[in-house]
Amino acid sequence: MASPSTHILIIDEMHPSIFPLLEGIGAEADYRPDIKAADVREALATFDGLIVRSKMRITADTLELANQLKFVARAGAGVDNIDAQALQERGIALLGANEGNRQAVGEFTLGLLLSLLRNITRSDKQVREKVWLREENRGEELSGKTVGIIGYGNMGQSFAKVLSGFGCRILAYDRFAPEKVCAPAVYASLEEIQAEADVVSLHIPYIPENLSLANDAFFRGFRKPVWFLNTSRGDVVDQEALVQHLTSGKVKGAALDVLENEKLLNLTPAQQENFNYLVSAENVILTPHIAGWTHESYIKINEVLVEKIRQVL
Repeated sequence: MASPSTHILIIDEMHPSIFPLLEGIGAEADYRPDIKAADVREALATFDGLIVRSKMRITADTLELANQLKFVARAGAGVDNIDAQALQERGIALLGANEGNRQAVGEFTLGLLLSLLRNITRSDKQVREKVWLREENRGEELSGKTVGIIGYGNMGQSFAKVLSGFGCRILAYDRFAPEKVCAPAVYASLEEIQAEADVVSLHIPYIPENLSLANDAFFRGFRKPVWFLNTSRGDVVDQEALVQHLTSGKVKGAALDVLENEKLLNLTPAQQENFNYLVSAENVILTPHIAGWTHESYIKINEVLVEKIRQVL
């Protein structure tokens, strides 16, 4: 159990379950979801831990006065808004909560895929407009298809698990941890996925090595037209290349829960042009970064984080 003098600053809105969970390990929370990002640097001088969601980037400058900080915990999947090297240099632990929303992401990705294959989103919109088109909305079955999963951490494994009852073949590629690939998926190289997949789904973090991984060469590498899913990070997809291959038919349809720029009122002219295409395309589904966003995951993230904090303290 943590010392009663363990003080943790929380700078984003959190499910209220975080407070009894922290109390249960002897930690005291200072809840400041309205704190300005510019004020966090000075505030950290007196805290042992920091819990953040997406309010700000945690950089070396943010940590300059944090001489007693033992950990930074991200309440969500991915830690791309935290400078891991800066934490490492100061001996501060970096904690994530990917396990907390993996079930949510797996289920949501399956929902996107089924909606793409069966034209659910498109036909719903048509019926609301009193347009009744059956033959035009004849879809495809998931059963018998080969699904390529790129990235086989918590999210990729969760997607594979929910896919396992659909009678499809699951191939998985993980560049950094191929040993993670296990049933119901079988390991495949990226080239093998490009040669055989009917569906490809990205479940990779944003790190410099993954910037625009899904670029023009990536899409050109597929032997047959594919359905494309991204519920990871927008930066891992070259959106212009995706639009080009949607236009050519190399990508049969796409479901995107994340975009290269999610501040939709501040798009560059090029981003706006690509966004306009995606919005107008009937074979594209767009959602506002909600794959891991459920009432259950809101609580599970807290449980995962507090257990990791307990281990650190």
